[in-house]
Amino acid sequence: MERIPILKLGPFLLVTIQIDLYDRLALNLENDLITMVSKTSAKGVLIDISAVNIVDSFMGRILGNIASMSRIMDAETVVVGMQPAVAITLVELGLTLQGVHTALNVEKGMELLQKMIDLQYGSLDEDEEEEPDDRTD
Repeated sequence: MERIPILKLGPFLLVTIQIDLYDRLALNLENDLITMVSKTSAKGVLIDISAVNIVDSFMGRILGNIASMSRIMDAETVVVGMQPAVAITLVELGLTLQGVHTALNVEKGMELLQKMIDLQYGSLDEDEEEEPDDRTD
């Protein structure tokens, strides 16, 4: 059975879709991603659709479902790399992708996820503040 790879990068999951999704593959991706969010306690999901030429109403609904399910499990979702024709199609279909944040590319998407996590939990750098040095030299 064909699967889309899901990579863990720190507190985030990264999915790069390199093919146009058919319905069964999209449903498997939805299930696999939610399972991975649960297993890894990921705080964010980044989905790169830059190689996807077609996003129909079913695929749009799957992306919305992933975002809604991830949010319930305490993770934000960002979709990146949307081609202009895909954006036009989504608007023409009246799909708003509720709960899905978007960014132009993976770099911007990671920055957006990090900002959302920092707002929710505080910056990870704050947790790593140095302890006062008690040594007297």
